[in-house]
Amino acid sequence: MGVDFREVVHVIDKQTEAENAFLAEYAAGTYTIEHPYVKLNPYLIAPLTALVMFETAAPAFAKVTVKGKAAAGDMMYRPVSCAKKMVLPVYGLYEDYDNTVVIELSTGERKEIKIRTEKAPDKLKKPTKIETTPEYLEDNVILVSPTSPAFTAAYDYAGDARWYNTLNLAFDVKRLRNGRLIMGTDRLVAPPYHTTGLYEMGMIGKIYKEYRIPGGYHHDEWEMENGDLLILTQELPRGTVEDMCVMVDRHTGEILKSWDHQDVLPVYPTGGSGSQDAHDWFHNNAVWYDKRTNSLTFSGRHQDAIINRDFETGKLNWIIGDPEGWPEDMQKYFFKPVGEPFDWQYEQHACMILPNGNVMCFDNGHYRSKVKENYIPAKDNFSRGVIYHIDTDNMTIEQVWQYGKERGAEFFSCYICNCEYYEPGHYMVHSGGIGKLDGEWLNFPGAALSDELESGRAELNSITVELKDDKVMYEMHLPANYYRAEKLHLYDAGDVLTFGAGERLGTLGHTEEFLTEAPAEPAGMIPDDYHAKIAREADRLVFKASFEKGTLVMLNLEGQKGTEDRRYFVPTTKRPFLAMCVGTFLEHDARAVEFPVSTEALNGTYKITVTIDDKKYDTGIQLTF
Repeated sequence: MGVDFREVVHVIDKQTEAENAFLAEYAAGTYTIEHPYVKLNPYLIAPLTALVMFETAAPAFAKVTVKGKAAAGDMMYRPVSCAKKMVLPVYGLYEDYDNTVVIELSTGERKEIKIRTEKAPDKLKKPTKIETTPEYLEDNVILVSPTSPAFTAAYDYAGDARWYNTLNLAFDVKRLRNGRLIMGTDRLVAPPYHTTGLYEMGMIGKIYKEYRIPGGYHHDEWEMENGDLLILTQELPRGTVEDMCVMVDRHTGEILKSWDHQDVLPVYPTGGSGSQDAHDWFHNNAVWYDKRTNSLTFSGRHQDAIINRDFETGKLNWIIGDPEGWPEDMQKYFFKPVGEPFDWQYEQHACMILPNGNVMCFDNGHYRSKVKENYIPAKDNFSRGVIYHIDTDNMTIEQVWQYGKERGAEFFSCYICNCEYYEPGHYMVHSGGIGKLDGEWLNFPGAALSDELESGRAELNSITVELKDDKVMYEMHLPANYYRAEKLHLYDAGDVLTFGAGERLGTLGHTEEFLTEAPAEPAGMIPDDYHAKIAREADRLVFKASFEKGTLVMLNLEGQKGTEDRRYFVPTTKRPFLAMCVGTFLEHDARAVEFPVSTEALNGTYKITVTIDDKKYDTGIQLTF
């Protein structure tokens, strides 16, 4: 009887402990290029990375090469500084392989190091198809972030994984100006996939910063020129999601500015796509800042709308999308199509403004109509990358390029995906949400099909294509769904490893409290049938348990010795999420409930109890903050 309680160490604290341990180990020895210190996976979450350290007699420049299985697979970089104390990150190792790493110094010294890596778990997916040339991809990799059970991973020209991360990281991954990566955290704040915020992480796996925001993070982020971060979020207590954006100070995590789409758009059921509901009426899945017009462009999947807002005032400038069903007073914001061929985008992702002012996005094409009677089934549908030319003076729109329509259902993703622009005529189109169930093309997100995947009834696919002047230069298929794909170098000159503890910035805010105590009679210890668990993290408590739908549940923190009581209503009515963009946080138990409580406002000692319907149960846990 009782609750399973555990203390959960934050990944930043785990990494700090690991770093202190290997630095102490290094300091206790004498290491030279002939006998270097080698630490595989030094920050615990990137198994195909290593750290090589040693000292030289005189300052020298270094060159590091991870030898490929073929010569074209070599990964090489040169640290920019001349030093005696060599701290050399190593990326691009192969899994389950005796890797050869060559260190060459400007002094003429040379050392070959062997690094054996372990076999990766099945969540590191292997491509089922890879078509490109090493001359095209060079030493770039394609980095993908999963929405179904798989790892965030990077693949070379041959389809070999050369990097992966073992944390449950979701949504977009971008490279920052300082060379590091930015991506969503693995800490859930609200189902089905809203997390605490963002991690800033070096390719070696070290997390330097966590940016926390009260409403949680989803889908996309953007680095401003001064380093501040635009983050997609929401105000959870008001009952809607994915309809806000905030700008966060890069150094403090403080929220500097916000844009609420409810200020400029009519909500449910206006403009509704086939996946809209009152809870998720807009489903903002992308943000793009355009310096030329000082404006923000957002993608709203559940209104089939790409909207543009003034950065300073938030004023709505224009909307790209099918205007059918929108009220008369909104029609002035829509463009009129000119030229042929032309197709509107539906439930789109990854909008961007190109240097010439054109607008590019991934047109998922889900349902491909605003009218239910005209919805198109997946087997007859298509997804594509598309570029529109817009004339904001005359409010006209012209389709100037597309790729994907000609591939039909095999390229159809009803959710997720992205495009990338490199230069005129050179693009990536990533269709990451392809799937079948019982042999039929999926017309709903495959991220939720965990049981069907295990039984073999469902199969998922991701197709990443790069085109140059309409010629396919690269195509990779992976047997999972992946939110976005990015092309990058594993090594970046700005991504210099620095030692020291990472930071948790910003705030999770104060969890909404329930002011009235629910009447209940004491009933002893909570029964094991509820599978109750409480985890204490650095900045919150996380309560997990299993309840039948509609059960009244309250988490009570009963203050001791004059401390004020805290009460929290725990929702047990599951929403029918129509846009399950990321399924990696889902529990197999349909009754599972997860409820986090920010501990920032807690001060004192609390006895934790749980009210379930008309009974109050003890957990046997008392905590001091």
